Amino acid sequence: MAKYKIGYTTGVFDLFHIGHLNLLRRAKEQCDYLIVGVSSDDLVEYKHKRAVIPFDERLQIVQAIRYVDKAVPQQDMNKMGAWQKYHFNVMFVGDDWKNTEKWNKYEEEFKKVGVDIVYFPYTKSTSSTLLNETLLKLRSGL
Repeated sequence: MAKYKIGYTTGVFDLFHIGHLNLLRRAKEQCDYLIVGVSSDDLVEYKHKRAVIPFDERLQIVQAIRYVDKAVPQQDMNKMGAWQKYHFNVMFVGDDWKNTEKWNKYEEEFKKVGVDIVYFPYTKSTSSTLLNETLLKLRSGL
């Protein structure tokens, strides 16, 4: 039986890869119902990046993953607003955020409402950034 009732995680999920799948699989192993926030194109651009795959397609891809019970748009970085909307009792995030000022603050806020934050190891062998860099090299003949 899963440790948590409702889990939540977010991501861009551009150029879907094994790191994304690992995160979703591990999250689902720990909760009965997994909600996944997929970053909108506007939110991605706010981070001074651009998704290769359009938002609607990324949302459909994530929703089709068997570990995902519900894929929802993530329009902003307001994690507490997401909690107020979805009432999850655990949030899953990559361990590259652990002990950062931002996530230490989230931990304090979520503790007050009984939400745990679980950090998963970042898949070092693959990332969307690495895939994008590789594609650029391949396309430019390097």
